[in-house]
This record gives sequence, structure tokens and C-alpha cells, in this order.
Amino acid sequence: MAVKHIQWDHHTVDISYEIINPEAKRDMIVLHGWGSHKELMRDAFKAELDTFRHIYIDLPGFGNSTASTKMSTHDYREIIASFLESISAKRDIIIGHSFGGKVATLLNPDLLVLLSSSGILESKSLKVLSKIYLFKLLKVFGFAKLRKFFVASDAKSLEQHMYETFKQVVNEDFSKHFAHFRKKALICWGTKDQATRLSSGREVARLMPQSTFLPLEGDHYFFLHHVPTIVSAIETSYISH
Repeated sequence: MAVKHIQWDHHTVDISYEIINPEAKRDMIVLHGWGSHKELMRDAFKAELDTFRHIYIDLPGFGNSTASTKMSTHDYREIIASFLESISAKRDIIIGHSFGGKVATLLNPDLLVLLSSSGILESKSLKVLSKIYLFKLLKVFGFAKLRKFFVASDAKSLEQHMYETFKQVVNEDFSKHFAHFRKKALICWGTKDQATRLSSGREVARLMPQSTFLPLEGDHYFFLHHVPTIVSAIETSYISH
């Protein structure tokens, strides 16, 4: 593990990362999802694609990377772009899971690989809408300390600035960004994903003009069980690029 100090918007952000196959001439950057860390992605892909330099990154505020203020996905993009420049990394392939998929899209790689990416706004259930309404009502009457009973499981243990970041990024509609991506994309999705539904994956594929859609059995972390299939599709997509 190594750390780079990145200057961004009057803040210093420490980016923790790991490189595998450091002598390879082509780069594959791998970004984890919300609440996760680089080790999950490294353990999935480290034994594959050995002609690429693998760059595994803890996004700011996760793993061993720091964050001290509220951020948008575009802010994450700026920080990671600065980091990649600092290590002379090329954007040959970028793999992004969930929230990492939105950051990966904004980084505009030659081949974009999305693993159940967030970014398509899905309708909220009546139960969720009721919880939001009740929390807002209680907040008016001074019961904001009950927040932990109402927030999503992804946000319960977050520091305040990361909770504010979560509230912002979870409501970002990335449809236009997906539609503006003009390079090749491989879109892989879990058929039983409840965090980002399969219908969202189909919508991302519809929006991206040069995409291949690959649904695979499993939930939001389906890719952990289908690495060989995904790698084979990456090799096919990159070779034909």
C-alpha cells in the first residue's frame, strides 16, 4: 500500500492505493463502490489481466483515504484525475463498481467497465418515502438526533461530512453523463441486484451508444462470482477497440 497527497480545493486529500504488475505498459484502474475499499476489488481481479498495470484506489473517505468536507461525484472525479496524473497513469481501462462506476464514467477511459453502477434514479418505495417524510417532520420538532433510525444502512456510521456527501451523490441523476460517453463500454449487472436494479443496467446500456450489456446471476456484488466471465468480456472488448 502507498499514499499520495493530493491538493484539491484548498484541502489535502490522502489517497491510498496499490499497484500490481508495475512494469506493464497498459493501465487498468479499479474503483470500489460506496462504503467499500480497494482490497475487495484487488482480491477479485489481482490474478487476471497480467499484461496491465493494476491500480487499486481507496476513494476519498473510504479505506485508508481521507476526506474532510462534503463532495459531489464530480469532486471525486477531480481528485482521482489529479491522483492518476501524479502517478502517470493512462486511462486504458477503468472498472467501477456501484458509486465507483459514476466516477469511472466521468474519467472517460478508452474502455469503461461498469459493475452494477449507480447513477440511474430509481423510484422509492412507499416505505422509504414514509421514513423520509417522518424524519423531516421530527426534524422540525427538534428530534434530528433520531437520524440513525431513518438513514440508509450505507450511511449510519458515517461522519457528518460523509453523510452529507452520501445524501448528495445518492440523488445524482447520471443519465446525461452515460449518454455522453462515446467510447466502448462493458456494462455488467447482477440479475438479482436490489441496490441498483437490473432495469437500471438496461437503461445505462440503452444510453451508451457503444456498450455491451452482460447480465450475470447474483446480487449487487455479483462480480465476485463471475470474474473469469467479466475478464473474458474485457479482453474481447479491449482487443476489438
